[in-house]
Amino acid sequence: QVQLVESGGGLVQAGGSLRLSCTASGRTFSDYHMGWFRQQAPGKEREFVGYIRQSGDVTYYADSVKGRFTISRDNAKNTMYLQMNSLKPEDTAVYYCAAHRGGPISYSPTYDSWGQGTQVTVSS
Repeated sequence: QVQLVESGGGLVQAGGSLRLSCTASGRTFSDYHMGWFRQQAPGKEREFVGYIRQSGDVTYYADSVKGRFTISRDNAKNTMYLQMNSLKPEDTAVYYCAAHRGGPISYSPTYDSWGQGTQVTVSS
């Protein structure tokens, strides 16, 4: 499995922006499709945010973030990014990056490697 570490979370006002990073190690990053999920409260199900193909040429987003969030990756740097703009209080959550090699992209059990998460808090 690939090891993943998220960074870039923090506190931001509504309407602001943040960029999260997910750095991979241990395996060939470009072998993996990548996704972002979020969990808004302990015990609540992790919600799919978006996906990027191994090559970076295809992305897919949840309706709740479409047009505001952008996923990208730099395979040379073993890193994936989540640019979050026009943030809303309801975007407050722990954000996780995850990796998989195939399967339904918005289904969390598809992903077999997860980071530890980074907290994003959006104040109103």
